Amino acid sequence: MPTRHSTIDIPVDGQHIEGTLFAASTTVPGVLLVHGWDGSQEQYARRAHELAALGCVCLTFDLRGHARHAAQRMEVTREDNMRDVLAAYDALVGHPAVDPAAVAIVGSSYGGYLAALVSAMRPVRWLALRAPALYRDGEWDTPKGQLSRSDLVAYRRSLVGPKDNRALAACADFAGDVLIVESEHDQIVPHPVVENYLGAFKRVKSVTYRVLSDADHALSKQEWRQAYGALLVSWITEMTLGAKATATLTKPVTTATA
Repeated sequence: MPTRHSTIDIPVDGQHIEGTLFAASTTVPGVLLVHGWDGSQEQYARRAHELAALGCVCLTFDLRGHARHAAQRMEVTREDNMRDVLAAYDALVGHPAVDPAAVAIVGSSYGGYLAALVSAMRPVRWLALRAPALYRDGEWDTPKGQLSRSDLVAYRRSLVGPKDNRALAACADFAGDVLIVESEHDQIVPHPVVENYLGAFKRVKSVTYRVLSDADHALSKQEWRQAYGALLVSWITEMTLGAKATATLTKPVTTATA
């Protein structure tokens, strides 16, 4: 299926963040792809093309503090970036081809953390988290780049539940389908963080959990990036095809009489 893409500006807090909208020619589910800290929308460009070719409208974008807003790196807060994701979500759902009841958010690392938060603030049917990061609720308005690294390392090796963390509380309330992907040798988001996320999803329709063998946090080798890409595309395909089948089965049937 042919795809098209166009650059868009997303207004947020009196500024504009840059995004790229990928779309197929038919009315389809929407997929919002959220990059991690130190990343950019280029991180998901290839996956967005593949998903658009399958029949999704996909939106990638640059969080403030990155790309053309890199000068704000040491000033941008989690609140700022959460508002970026909300603005991007609204831009995606505002596309005339997007079904607002069939939206997926895909997030990596910091982007996975933000995706979890936003799932409690907007309708989300599918949530795909790769190596989702976790942060304390405190110091919410402290610039992200100024948070204590040593404190983060300690926090990410501790047992944390939904009652103690805003992102995990959002996961506990999520009722859609979930994909969680872990890197086997992740030193940034260690296994205890993934366990905390998995333990929080109690109301979901399904949870798919995969570990990328030998991979590091950044997926620094092409084979690891390809493995994740194939896994993500396969899962999104399964989810959206299932949604289309359900929609077909629930359509009212009309009969004609002679």
